[in-house]
Amino acid sequence: MLDHLIKGATVVDGTGAPSYTADVGLRDGRIAAIAEPGSVTEPARTSEDATGLVLAPGFVDPHTHYDAQLFWDPYATPSMNHGVTTIAGGNCGFTLAPLNPERPADADYTRRMMSRVEGMSLVALEEGAPWNWHSFGEYLDALEGRIAVNAGFMVGHCALRRHVMGPDAIGGRPTPAQLERMVRLLREAMDAGAWGLSTTQSSTHADGDGQPVASRHAGPDELLALCRAVGEHEGTQIEAIVAGCLDRFADEEIDLLVEMSAAAGRPLNWNVLTIDAAVPERVPRQLEASERARKAGARIVALTMPILTPMNMSLGTFCALNLIPGWGDILGLPIPERIAKLRDGAVRSEMLRRATSPEAGVFRRLADFERYVIGDTYSEANAGLTGRVVRDIAAERGQDAFHTLVEICAADEMRTVLWPMPTDNDPASWELRRQTWEHEDVMLGGSDAGAHLDRMCGAPYTTRFLGDCLRGRKLLPLERAVRMLTDDPARLFGLRDRGRITESYHADLVLFDPERIDAGQAKLVHDLPGDSPRLDSRATGVVSVRVGGVETIRDDEITGAIPGRVLRSGRDTRSVSTRG
Repeated sequence: MLDHLIKGATVVDGTGAPSYTADVGLRDGRIAAIAEPGSVTEPARTSEDATGLVLAPGFVDPHTHYDAQLFWDPYATPSMNHGVTTIAGGNCGFTLAPLNPERPADADYTRRMMSRVEGMSLVALEEGAPWNWHSFGEYLDALEGRIAVNAGFMVGHCALRRHVMGPDAIGGRPTPAQLERMVRLLREAMDAGAWGLSTTQSSTHADGDGQPVASRHAGPDELLALCRAVGEHEGTQIEAIVAGCLDRFADEEIDLLVEMSAAAGRPLNWNVLTIDAAVPERVPRQLEASERARKAGARIVALTMPILTPMNMSLGTFCALNLIPGWGDILGLPIPERIAKLRDGAVRSEMLRRATSPEAGVFRRLADFERYVIGDTYSEANAGLTGRVVRDIAAERGQDAFHTLVEICAADEMRTVLWPMPTDNDPASWELRRQTWEHEDVMLGGSDAGAHLDRMCGAPYTTRFLGDCLRGRKLLPLERAVRMLTDDPARLFGLRDRGRITESYHADLVLFDPERIDAGQAKLVHDLPGDSPRLDSRATGVVSVRVGGVETIRDDEITGAIPGRVLRSGRDTRSVSTRG
């Protein structure tokens, strides 16, 4: 007997093939039957009429930071609401394990690092996760049986370094014995199911003390030794971030990434490829890494987002503005001193000079203050400014835009919410995106879901992208769009029996209304442990989400079921060739 029968759905199977109408039967968490409507004769415990609805494989998000959130939110909201059934965590070199049992204070260090570098609430990290593990395997075991989505995790280089080197991980290089211990620790993590290694050399990544995170102090020999260990295990990957990911790679960065992938014999993915027609040379330069990799028997995959993710900014709290060269020192001052500095015209001029200089890289996009929209305000002096564009306010006041923005924020004691209007929302940029998506080493992703919680909400990229393909710009046919969200990431990660609708595959499925599929506007909610805030976005048109055949979403609402699995390398993933 079937557990469930979905009747008359428009099946978009994830392969890119044309859609078709079929009945789909589920049994024991797998797809048991796919047949023409009315031809499945086996009885089913439950059934539903899906006429006019699209049935697709569950979406795979290749870049999340749900490592902590899953403990207090097993549903990985809002990703699961938007059809995501499998997530990859442990990215950017940051994981909650392993922790050295001889140094209990390392857990606090890790929490403060995650709070600073990934924008997670420190209170939520302290109160929402049990922190009852030391090894990576114990961390995975702590999640087993208590999550609604499928989740796989890389092991973070920073955690490996901290475990072995302690405080010397910041600024130091390992001795041969320490490097051997790091490699052994990585092997143990992969034996327990870690998907591979994640690491960062990005100049924007600092720990809770404001120091460069541990992996930034690693030399090529250390990185390559760890990558070779990755290649010894079945079903593993590498994820890496370097400074050039934000704008354009340096030659030595490309060389390093190629050597890392070649040493492991495994694909390496990085994020995020920013596509902007105003900077036409960026995409060819970034994809040069992939071209060089293929010639060296390696593979480098760029993640890129298919939507524009709104990000709110503030001069009062840590955000992307702090990452502009020279800005962090000023925006890190106590509020009264910060206001005084920002009101100094010479200081503002120097800040603008650095923000528009080549050294600012991709953050130059944030320096067009005329295009900022004022969000929430808190003082009488700013009454009526919410929703207005800074350019118009500055013209009324006879000031330059940055001066005006500073005065508005100062009146709110720096609490004003600022929304930069995207500069790359033009037809030329969207056409460049469409062309770039055709590249064999470009994949959709980079949501950062679970991170930067009160600053951005990238999780809804799946539904918003599909809505745009069906009813908006229509850059791609539905079948191609679904493949990019399902089979493409499943194949990169070597997921076993996931990413397609085919008999015997896991019944990870999303059923949606093509006339309504979309994502709502991001709104600030206070639902994290400690009443901490985050941006949330509701899905529209998602009728049902199933993980392993069990329904987790019905009519955009969570059912409460937790059928997800911790996906472990080797058992749930197979090795992917770096030769295409």
